[in-house]
Amino acid sequence: MTDNWTGAGIFIVQTFFGLYVLFLVIRFLMQASRADYYNPICQSIVRLTDPAIKPFRLFFPPIGVLDTATLASAILVQSLAICLIMAIAGNSLFNFIYLAWAVVGILSDILNIYFFSLLILVIASWIAPYSSHPIILLVQQITDPLCKPARKLVPSMGGLDFSLILVFVVVNLLDNFLLVRPLAVFFGVPNGLISGLY
Repeated sequence: MTDNWTGAGIFIVQTFFGLYVLFLVIRFLMQASRADYYNPICQSIVRLTDPAIKPFRLFFPPIGVLDTATLASAILVQSLAICLIMAIAGNSLFNFIYLAWAVVGILSDILNIYFFSLLILVIASWIAPYSSHPIILLVQQITDPLCKPARKLVPSMGGLDFSLILVFVVVNLLDNFLLVRPLAVFFGVPNGLISGLY
């Protein structure tokens, strides 16, 4: 029975904190890609994440297009989730290594968002190539900084955009072989601790 309660507690923390971190990371990517803030999806994300970000504005000024306050807020919320999960599992409430785990989790979220955004773009190009749905527009704007350089390397052939394949390959390489998984192994992130990491 105790194991069931522990599992339930961990599941609740991972679900709610994971979703909020995901919204914070999406907002970070929205600002980095200069997405249209009049998009209703963007407006909802801004309203949802503002309370967590405002306290960081004084200490973390933006660096170019990178909103460091949003990034710091995402790392803090991810760290809090890790602390709670570790405490529920019977480990120490805080350890400095948790901050490294949180950064690995944020990197994983960024690459997962790019991966699924690219997937949405591919599916939308088959089903509704000229759609102006707010989600499709946001996905296009978020992925544009990755896709523009790829389009220069792999030009369109007969109306088919093969540059997305190159971006998919790069995202997967970073996620599985070059960045996220090696860092997770190096810092000893426990399997299943952070949603979407393993």
